[in-house]
Amino acid sequence: MMTGVIGALYTTESSAQRIQYPHTRSGEQVDDYHGLKVNDPYRWLEDDRSEETKAWVESQNKVTHSYLDEIAFRTKILADLEKYFNYPKYSAPRRKGDYFYFSKNDGLQNQSVIYRQKGPNGSPELVLDPNLLSADGTTVLTVFSLSKNGRYAVVGISRGGSDWQEYGVMDLNTLKMMPDKIEWVKVSSAAWQGDGFYYSRYPKPEGSALAAKNENHQVYFHKVGTPQDQDRLVYEDPANPQRFHTAGTTDDEQYLVLKLSDRGKGKDGNALFYKKAEDKDFKPVVSEIGDFSYSVIDNVEDGFLIETNEDAPNGKVEKFRFTDSKWNTVIPEKPEPLKSVSTGGTKLFAIYNKDVASHAYVFDRTGKPEGEVALPGLGTAAGFDGEKEDESVFYTYTSFNYPPTIFRYIIQSGKSEMFRKPEVAFNPEDYETRQVFYPSKDGTRVPMFITFRKGLVQNGNNPTVLYGYGGFNISLDPSFNATRIAFLDQGGIFAQANLRGGSEYGEKWHKQGMKLKKQNVFDDFIAAAEYLIGEKYTSSDKLALQGGSNGGLLVGAVTNQRPELFKVALPAVGVMDMLRFQKFTIGWNWVADYGSSDNPEEFKVLYGYSPVHNIRKAGRYPAVMVTTADHDDRVVPAHSFKYAATLQANAGASSDNPLLIRIDTNSGHGASNTRKLLQTTADIYAFMFKNFGLTWK
Repeated sequence: MMTGVIGALYTTESSAQRIQYPHTRSGEQVDDYHGLKVNDPYRWLEDDRSEETKAWVESQNKVTHSYLDEIAFRTKILADLEKYFNYPKYSAPRRKGDYFYFSKNDGLQNQSVIYRQKGPNGSPELVLDPNLLSADGTTVLTVFSLSKNGRYAVVGISRGGSDWQEYGVMDLNTLKMMPDKIEWVKVSSAAWQGDGFYYSRYPKPEGSALAAKNENHQVYFHKVGTPQDQDRLVYEDPANPQRFHTAGTTDDEQYLVLKLSDRGKGKDGNALFYKKAEDKDFKPVVSEIGDFSYSVIDNVEDGFLIETNEDAPNGKVEKFRFTDSKWNTVIPEKPEPLKSVSTGGTKLFAIYNKDVASHAYVFDRTGKPEGEVALPGLGTAAGFDGEKEDESVFYTYTSFNYPPTIFRYIIQSGKSEMFRKPEVAFNPEDYETRQVFYPSKDGTRVPMFITFRKGLVQNGNNPTVLYGYGGFNISLDPSFNATRIAFLDQGGIFAQANLRGGSEYGEKWHKQGMKLKKQNVFDDFIAAAEYLIGEKYTSSDKLALQGGSNGGLLVGAVTNQRPELFKVALPAVGVMDMLRFQKFTIGWNWVADYGSSDNPEEFKVLYGYSPVHNIRKAGRYPAVMVTTADHDDRVVPAHSFKYAATLQANAGASSDNPLLIRIDTNSGHGASNTRKLLQTTADIYAFMFKNFGLTWK
């Protein structure tokens, strides 16, 4: 054991478990932010390669797992999760050539498997089984991109949950991998054109591949059958090292489209360029990066169809004409935010969110409305994409109590038919979802979904998980999660609050929860908890707050601001050090949403809510279990390390509740396989029920 990290002691007293946490060495790092001296005593935990950090991780996991091992019903939880999760899960099929391709997980497989079949009802043929790529099942298939003629597929994988990807090429005639190997891919598509494809990568990182800042994003073209060192550089911009450069091609592969963004400088939009394969230089669609976004949907005879929010906070579809660079509106902005636009057959399919529920509409390619697709209820629809000659397209519909179900939309008739319904080990009709609207601190009306087993009594005593995110223009839409069913069967309630900062009500909703207005997000979450308690769904002693990534920041900030409001805090892979997040991997990309400590005005706000910097000394905190993983190179685990160390040092002696951190291995920003997902979820439920004073029956 390295100096400064002392082995943990674990003792059980008569009425409660008392924990002696590992001692964490306190360094003397002090930083000057605009004249204010800020201590950073656990800076050394940012070094993921040091022996001292590794020893600290080991000692923390020893304490946490000792605590969890004492919970007798933990094995029962895992068994229940496996029972409910063990059903076949399919993706919607996508036609390419003579085949329909789709993924399937038999139930508890660590990774989903790629199959193909001739015709929608043909016999499935195994194409690629990612479960065979690593002994522990933690190699994840990230990309399976089919060439236009269906001859090849780009196969992208990540190892242990890292955001770093490695690309290879599969010959779909032989179903064998070719020798092509492409490394250091990140924030990339695989865009086919002719005998090769475009992709984005970074230079090989110096130092820690999992923590080093990623700069100089480059676009390359790879010709099938050649080594990576012969790939052709298509675009780079060393003068602006923190820009993203991503490439796409139109469905007919006639045009290469280049998108540039610069979120590290606080700009939320992108520039857009294009060129034909034979052209040397790019031509601008939008030449400067600003606050508006532009995405090419497809090309038409004399231009591009583009989805944009320029002068349309809820989004619209415009046509950009090649001949004179003029724009005209194809699908105008609506009162509801435009969630996505796709093409299939000769149609455009636009999905809008109305009070966080999907509504899907069909248009011809000139923007003429042709009707709404009838969906089963208040839920989420996705898909509706295909080849131009397709006569039907597939989409998936889901909600909190509606497992993902695949439908086939027949273009000529405008009707949907059920294509594949999951066979689950429970009756979805036994569960109910309500949508409520509650006032936040400033009076803003905020929506929330509340899901429970039918027959539940609002007696103020139900175990409840309140989940939130609130950021990055991301909407928390209704979705099914089989791991929640076991919790609901224990009398639990799952509540999902649609906080400001997301896209639930368009760009205005997003802007009300970013940068200097970030406190609105925390206020919305606090108000959601107060609503659940006030309406007697639950009480402070039976309420847990949960969120991941930006949602982990949310839970960490609210834990500091209102520790008495709830019993359990579950921050996962959170952004916890708001003064230094931009120093690691692609953290600089979040400046557009958070602001930066380099800006005096933004620093003041960031410092005011940063979870690491606002933990009260001798404070009384709810039970906290931080979760993170060693291969998270998006929100590096140092955020969670520093937060847990500060929490234990400041409040470990004064809080009656456990303050723990669970650090997974060979996993990343999300669980790297099914087994890890279920184990982590079982530990979360066990920790939660233990601290609610309940037993899992």
